[in-house]
Amino acid sequence: MQGFQMDLVSEHRLAEMTPVEKVRFIIDEVKEGKILVLEKGLSPEEEASLIEMTMTLIEPDGFSGIEMESYPGEVDTSIFGRLLKKNTLKTRMTVIGPADQLKTLRKDRNMISALISTQK
Repeated sequence: MQGFQMDLVSEHRLAEMTPVEKVRFIIDEVKEGKILVLEKGLSPEEEASLIEMTMTLIEPDGFSGIEMESYPGEVDTSIFGRLLKKNTLKTRMTVIGPADQLKTLRKDRNMISALISTQK
């Protein structure tokens, strides 16, 4: 049977990791060909670190990199956010997978449509 593995990763599991551990976890899983759906997306700094590290690991006949899509962030409108007048963005769900298997077809504010190929 040919297919792919998709792991749904809870916000709680990622919260227990440092930013470096998150990046390493994601890269290790994607290098194994898994598609990850993160309940809570990464911070902009974590996304930048993930992209930077991924670029150093790309090989012509090996690891092709990652495809990553997130819902656009939403401004923190909690009482604390308003009292502190912080315009921090709340991160939302993120889909990450091998670049040679996951292709984003369409993305808008509330939906990510992707094609997952089982052939490399």
